[in-house]
Amino acid sequence: MALVIHKDTSNKQMDSSKYVRYTPEQVEALERVYAECPKPSSLRRQQLIRECPILSNIEPKQIKVWFQNRRCREKQRKESSRLQSVNRKLSAMNKLLMEENDRLQKQVSHLVYENGFMRQQLHSASGTTTDNSCESVVMSGQPQQQQNPNPQHPNRDVNNPAGLLAVAEETLAEFLSKATGTAVDWVQMIGMKPGPDSIGIVAVSRNCSGVAARACGLVSLEPTKVAEILKDRLSWYRDCRCLNVLSVIPTGNGGTIELIYMQTYAPTTLAAARDFWTMRYTTSLEDGSLVVCERSLSSSSGGPAGPPPSTFVRAEMLPSGYLIRACEGGGSIIHIVDHIDLDVWSVPEVLRPLYESSKILAQKITIAALRHIRQIAQETNGEIQCTGGRQPAVLRTFSQKLCRGFNDAVNGFADDGWSPMGSDGVEDVTILINTSANKFSGSQYNTSLYPSFGGGVMCAKASMLLQNVPPALLVRFLREHRSEWADYGVDAYSAASLKASPYAVPCARPGGFPSSQVILPLATTVEHEEFLEVVRLEGLAFSPEDVALAGRDMYLLQLCSGVDENAVGACAQLVFAPIDESFADDAPLLPSGFRVIPLDPKTDEPTAARTLDLASTLEVGANAARSAGETDLSSYNLRSVLTIAFQFTFENHLQENVAAMARQYVRSVVGSVQRVAMAISPSRLSSNMGLKPLPGSPEALTLARWICRSYRIHVGAELLQADSQSGDAMLKQLWHHSDAIMCCSVKTNASAVFTFANQAGLDMLETTLVGLQDIMLDKILDEAGRKILCSEFPKIMQQGFANLPSGICVSSMGRPISYEQAVAWKVLNDDDSNHCLAFMFINWSFV
Repeated sequence: MALVIHKDTSNKQMDSSKYVRYTPEQVEALERVYAECPKPSSLRRQQLIRECPILSNIEPKQIKVWFQNRRCREKQRKESSRLQSVNRKLSAMNKLLMEENDRLQKQVSHLVYENGFMRQQLHSASGTTTDNSCESVVMSGQPQQQQNPNPQHPNRDVNNPAGLLAVAEETLAEFLSKATGTAVDWVQMIGMKPGPDSIGIVAVSRNCSGVAARACGLVSLEPTKVAEILKDRLSWYRDCRCLNVLSVIPTGNGGTIELIYMQTYAPTTLAAARDFWTMRYTTSLEDGSLVVCERSLSSSSGGPAGPPPSTFVRAEMLPSGYLIRACEGGGSIIHIVDHIDLDVWSVPEVLRPLYESSKILAQKITIAALRHIRQIAQETNGEIQCTGGRQPAVLRTFSQKLCRGFNDAVNGFADDGWSPMGSDGVEDVTILINTSANKFSGSQYNTSLYPSFGGGVMCAKASMLLQNVPPALLVRFLREHRSEWADYGVDAYSAASLKASPYAVPCARPGGFPSSQVILPLATTVEHEEFLEVVRLEGLAFSPEDVALAGRDMYLLQLCSGVDENAVGACAQLVFAPIDESFADDAPLLPSGFRVIPLDPKTDEPTAARTLDLASTLEVGANAARSAGETDLSSYNLRSVLTIAFQFTFENHLQENVAAMARQYVRSVVGSVQRVAMAISPSRLSSNMGLKPLPGSPEALTLARWICRSYRIHVGAELLQADSQSGDAMLKQLWHHSDAIMCCSVKTNASAVFTFANQAGLDMLETTLVGLQDIMLDKILDEAGRKILCSEFPKIMQQGFANLPSGICVSSMGRPISYEQAVAWKVLNDDDSNHCLAFMFINWSFV
C-alpha cells in the first residue's frame, strides 16, 4: 500500500496529521496518468476523478498532494542515481590515479638508479680513458627497454599457431610494460588534466625509438563493447584508408591472433603514405582484464612476410594496444598505448617534425580513440541531442565521408583511378583527374556526380609552409570569413555537379565573388573539438554575366576541427562539399578544403647565432623576440604545413577549361590565405618594427656597418644616405630600404643559406627572420638565374661585386617574383676577410 500525507489547511474538517491509504488499483491509475503528465492541472485532476470510479472517494486536494510527492520521489531518485554515477566515476578515477602514482613512483626510482649508474660510469670513464665522445658511456647507462630494441629471435616455425602465439605473448608482455610499467619514459601532455569529466590522463614519450603516446580514461561501456569499437579502426581513425584482416587464428587460451594489413593516408601532398603489416592478439588476463595488443611482423620480430609495400612506405608498429578493465557498477577503465616508427628518414627534412612528434601521434590516434569511445557511450546513453532529426550515427557517417573524400583527394592513389595531368609550366599546383566512375560508385562518391556526356572528377591541390600562424586561428578565420578567399562563381560551378544542367566553366577572380554565409549547426563532438554544420551561401549578382546566379542560394556540408588553440599537436582542418536542398542521408559528397598541421619548433640548433642575433635586436611591436624556452602557445616561432585540395566534376570536352579554372582558383586561394596568415600572425614581423636597446646585442649593428662599408669599397657608391653614420641609424635605414637586401653564407661544401634580410627582403621571400634560416639561395633562383650567378661568381670573388640582369625568382611560398636588376657583392669584416655574400634586388614585384 502507498501512504500519502494529507494536508489541507483550508478545510478545517480534515486532520492534516492523518495518512491517506491508496489501494493498488488507485496507485496504478495514478501512475498511468503520471506517465503521461507528471504535473496535471486542476481541471485534469477533476477529470481524472470523474473518469476513474475507483478514485471517486478521494478529494482533489489529496490527488494534488499525491502528484507532488510522486514528483519529489522521482527527483530524489534521479539525484541519487546521478550522485551514485559521479561517485563511481570518482572511485574509478581515484583508482586510476593511484595506479598512475604507483607507476610514476617506479619511474622515479628507475631514473634515480639510472642517474647514479651513469654518474658512476662517467666518473670511471674520466679516470681511465681519454675518449671524448661519451656516446659509449651514456649508452651503456641506458636500460635496454628504454631504447626499445628489436631483439633478434631464434628461428621459429611461425607458420603454425604455436610459433605465432610465442610472438603474441612477447608482444603482450612488452605492451603491458608500456601501459602500466616503466618501459617508456612517459611525460604528461600539456593541457590534459585528469578528472571525472576529462578525456583522461594523456602522456607522450620522451626518450624512445619512434613516437609513442599513452592514455588512460573512463567510459560507460562494457569492456567487450569497448574492444569491439577500438578494433574497428576504420570507424574512428581518420587517417586509416583500409584495414584487411587476412587471417584469424584461435589460440588455446581462448584468445585470437589476427594478421592485418593496414594502409594509412599521408597528411600532406609532400610525402608518401604509410602501410603496416601487423599481428593483433586479443586475450584475457587472470584478473579478467581484456587485452588487445598489436605489433608489426618482420624478420626481427618473427612472423610470416606480409604484402609488398608497393607505393607505400612500410612503417613499423612497436608493441601497442589496449588494456580494458571492468569498473564496479559498470563501465570500463581503458589504457591505450600507441608506439610506431614512421621511417622519418624517407620524408623531406622540413616535414620530419611531423613524423617525429609524439604529440601529433597522441592527437591523431590515442586521444581520437578515447574521444570516439566517449562519443559512442554518450550517444548510447541518450546524452547527446542532435538537430535536424538525424541520428548521431548518420551525422558521424557524414563526417567520415568528408574526411575520407578529402584524404583521397590529397593522396590521389593510382589504384583509386587518379592520374596526373600535365602542368602549365609552373609546378605550384598539381592537377589529378579520375574518370573511373566504377571506382567511385559505392564509396563516398556517387555515379550521379559524373556528367552523362562523359567526364570525371578533377582535383587541384597544393601544399606550402607557413610561419608563425597558429593553425587553429587560421582555420577559424577561413571558416568565419569565407568571402575573403572563396569565389561565388566557382562555388556555383561545384554546386551544379548536383544538377542536370551545370553552369559554364567560370573564370576564377582573385578577391572572390561576394556572397554571405549562414552557418547552421548540426552536431558537435563531446569536447567540441569537431563540429559538423550546413553552410548556406546567399549570392548577389553584380555584373550582367552573373545574373543567372542572382538570388541563388547554395548549400555546403562542412566539417571543422582542431580550432582549440590550446590543443598541443592538434591538426586544424576545414572540409566542405556541396549538397542540394534535400540533403539525403546517402547524398554524394565531393569534399574540398584546407588542412593545417603544426610542426614542432626546432630546439636543437642555436637559431639566433645563425641569424647573427638580428632577431633578438629587432622587436615585434611591443613583444621582443624570445628564446624557444620563453615562448608560449600564442606567440610561438611555429611552422606549419598547409595543404589545400579542391575537387570539381568536368565533362570531357571541357577538361582543359576546368583545369585552367582550377589552377587559377587554387593560386588565388593560396594568395588569399597567405595574406590572411600574415595579417593574423601573433608575431607579425611586417609591421611596427622597432629597435631594441643596443647594449647586449651589437651583432646586427656590426653587420649593417660591414654591408654598407663593403658596398662603398666594391661598387664605389653609397648604399645609404650620407647622413646615416651612427650604427643605429644605419641599421634602421638598411632595414627600411625600399629594395630587397639580403645576405647569405659562403661555404665551399654546402649550399648558400640566407642569414639576414631587411624588411623588403623578408616580404619578397614571404618569410620571417626566424624562417629565413631554412631558405637556400639556389632554391629561390630559377635555372637561368643560377647559371648567371655561377658565371659571375668568379668576378664577384675577384672584383668584389657584379651587376646581374633582370630575371625571375620564387619566394619561399613558391610565388614567382620578377626584378629589374640585382647587385651582388662581397661583405668583408673588420679584418678584410670574406664574411658573407650580399644581394640587392631592385624594383622587384610578384608576377
